[in-house]
Amino acid sequence: MNTQKVSIVTGGGSGIGHAISIALASAEQYIIVVDLSLESAQTTVDEIKSLGGNAEAVALDVSNHQLTKETFDNIADKHGRIDVLVNNAGIGSVGTLEQTPEDELDKVYRVNVKGVYNCAQAVVGHMKKQQSGVIVNMASIASSVGIPDRFAYSMSKGAVLTMTYSIAKDYVNDGIRCNSVAPARVHTPFVDSYLEKNYPDQVDEMFETLSKTQPIGRMGTPKEIGALVKYLCSDEASFITGSNFPIDGGFVTINN
Repeated sequence: MNTQKVSIVTGGGSGIGHAISIALASAEQYIIVVDLSLESAQTTVDEIKSLGGNAEAVALDVSNHQLTKETFDNIADKHGRIDVLVNNAGIGSVGTLEQTPEDELDKVYRVNVKGVYNCAQAVVGHMKKQQSGVIVNMASIASSVGIPDRFAYSMSKGAVLTMTYSIAKDYVNDGIRCNSVAPARVHTPFVDSYLEKNYPDQVDEMFETLSKTQPIGRMGTPKEIGALVKYLCSDEASFITGSNFPIDGGFVTINN
């Protein structure tokens, strides 16, 4: 049975989730890297182990309620506890209300909203038994300010923010803390593929344009997000719950 803190990071196979997994592993936590792709999850695990940490890879579709519950119950049985859940798994969506077909809205909802619900519900009972636990949900600046052409994505991240508030309030007396992190644009492979797909002849120009939408003049890095999540999951943040943390280069307060 594990003597380290056991932390689950969903969507941990790439991008921000990868960086969060590495950051938490550096705090001597045992990391369960959950991803739709087992291969991607294993790549993160291999890096953690190369750095001297401990981790394992788990393939999971977080939109599947029963499978998520079974998977997390198995993790709790194997390790004896679940100390941290980082709800990072999510998908993007581009388009206005008129440009968002029903199946696109449903897909975003299943992953970004129901996925957070599925994972949080699957761990909260174990955390109540322990009378301790930390949940960090990945929200977005789109949770609180209008972003052009992001109707479905904004809908989903607004839900993530308010779910965070509800969980924090309902379980504060059970020793469970719940906060959210709200990034602006972060330079991940998703950004690169988006630019290649939509602006194949203007990649550098559009990258510069997107970077400058943050008042600080650049995009964030996954490592910076990982550092913030690491802090919120630590004992040093034990007085923090029910809060949302923009990490956005000044986007929300300076641009609005």
